[in-house]
Amino acid sequence: MIEAVMLWNEPNNLSHWDFQLDPQWATFGAMVRAAGAAVAAEAEVTRVLGGISPIDPAFLRLLGDHGALDAVDAVAVHGFPLDWNHWPIHEWPARLDEVRAAVRHPVWVSEVGVSSFGAEEVQEFGLRRTAELILERAPRVHWYSLFDLPRAWPATTRHREAEGSSYYRHFYMGLLREDGAPKLALRHFADYTPALGICQWFHFQDPRLDDGVAWLRKLGVKKLRTGLSWADSFREGAEAWFDRQMRALEPFDVTVTYCFTPEHRGVRPHHTSPPQRVEEFADFCARMTRRYAR
Repeated sequence: MIEAVMLWNEPNNLSHWDFQLDPQWATFGAMVRAAGAAVAAEAEVTRVLGGISPIDPAFLRLLGDHGALDAVDAVAVHGFPLDWNHWPIHEWPARLDEVRAAVRHPVWVSEVGVSSFGAEEVQEFGLRRTAELILERAPRVHWYSLFDLPRAWPATTRHREAEGSSYYRHFYMGLLREDGAPKLALRHFADYTPALGICQWFHFQDPRLDDGVAWLRKLGVKKLRTGLSWADSFREGAEAWFDRQMRALEPFDVTVTYCFTPEHRGVRPHHTSPPQRVEEFADFCARMTRRYAR
């Protein structure tokens, strides 16, 4: 069921990797090298560098200097020009071109989305325009996301309410509202599947899993990106949850993202921390790939 393995998520975003502890990303580069080799030893799957946000070719060149790009088969970018990025949506082709000029790898768009924070019509426009601009320009495009983030759950971001309205946009990225009601953009999504995939993170023991699978089937989705958390692997019942999640996702071509440092294994106790030993993350990647790749 796994067609690709993504190593971390947004490593140049402080919300996902504490580069104040790893200012030149040397530890991150070593971690990718170790994890990439560990995954390759287990299965023939596409290894993808965690999608970068913001889109920064210089950052990719830095990782190339660390040897990290030699351990992956593709790189990925994330873009949200109608919500957080400081560039207009029509620049998508140029942004992809500048990344292609910096690397020899295929360039995936592993997260792209538009919130309905201001108006559902904005998201509706953003979906259709995004598909027009990039669907034929990238080998994988994953729309973020299927579900709105429940308001009772925190968004994975470093600033939280200090971000003002930018923080609250995290909760309105779905095609479905928190109560399950469809938004305006949903009626267009099936026009672009199966070429257009979805990125949907399922949290530990996520009650939305079965409904999510049903909606993905209904929309004709074939390509799905999700995650398995290294931090969650230390929870009681983690193996049973991982098995249930991956069994439910068997109908799809899954890109599984390995990320999030267990607090007790980090340089500091936080999921964004570099690990004390990069080999431990590589071991997690190997175990998950061995268990779920075919």
